[in-house]
Amino acid sequence: MTIISPFKLLPLLIPAVFLIILGIVWLPAHPELLDNSYLHSFKTAFIGILLEAMPFVLLGALLSSLLRVFVPDEWISRWIPRRPVPAILFGCLLGILFPVCECGMIPLVRRLMQKGMPLYVAVVFILSGPILNPVVYGATLTAFRTHPWLAYARMGLAFAVAAAIGFIIYATVTKSPLRLSIRRETGEPHRLSTRGGRLVSVLVHTSDEFFEMGKYLIIGCLLTSGIQTFMDHGSLEAIGGMPLGSYLFMMGLAFVLSLCSTSDAFVAATFLHTFPAGSLLAFMVLGPMLDFKNSLMLLSLFKTRFALYLFFLIFAAVFIGSVLASLWL
Repeated sequence: MTIISPFKLLPLLIPAVFLIILGIVWLPAHPELLDNSYLHSFKTAFIGILLEAMPFVLLGALLSSLLRVFVPDEWISRWIPRRPVPAILFGCLLGILFPVCECGMIPLVRRLMQKGMPLYVAVVFILSGPILNPVVYGATLTAFRTHPWLAYARMGLAFAVAAAIGFIIYATVTKSPLRLSIRRETGEPHRLSTRGGRLVSVLVHTSDEFFEMGKYLIIGCLLTSGIQTFMDHGSLEAIGGMPLGSYLFMMGLAFVLSLCSTSDAFVAATFLHTFPAGSLLAFMVLGPMLDFKNSLMLLSLFKTRFALYLFFLIFAAVFIGSVLASLWL
């Protein structure tokens, strides 16, 4: 009989408790929020975010399955440099080969770790992959046609933050933070389907990965859609005029909106004349690294203590890096 740890239920319990408290405390005092226009906005936001993210989750699950079936374990170990500095640089540039959005990054990285990728390289890839790839670079350059230096700055800051966190993880984490169920899969023999061969194995593994990550994606989309629908959009100019408040606001907004890394630059461009450039960088770098959706997925992959440690490192590194970058913008 399988015993479910309370920590495994944490990613599901937190959103449930949040929604229950919201329904008990807030909705009775604001009955107008139950108006059809709000419900229509909620449904539109939910479907839009879900449809935007779902293809990338499927792409990540498919790449994960292809790695599992076709790539021998020793290949990954052979490709990754042994020394930490070249290995971290390799992890930062891996997004060029695997241009996957943050929504599809977790199943891919989990498979790479099972194939022998070290933890610190996997973390670097999780953080840098959704930003340092040709698709995101092209989208950012398109969004900021009149300010192309913001696209260059986004790539540079993402590279610096991912590399710095990789070195910190390499120096401070000695034990595996993977959840037990994930570690057990590593020792499983490489099996193929007896009926359909490798093609059927790819389809079976893809569906398993897709539905496992999909439940966390749906919870994140529900929370994000609710906040997008009922959030007050006023007083932006007052917030943008605050020295550090604009950075915290844009980072919080990036976490809440949970936009895809291929589209968040277009949202950031709407704040170009209201917020300082450094805060826009913080928005575009933090969002792909840490938002509602992928924080739930990270909690499903790593133990809670390590996940919280990683969340702190991401927030601190992006905040400090964006403030320093604003001095040159």
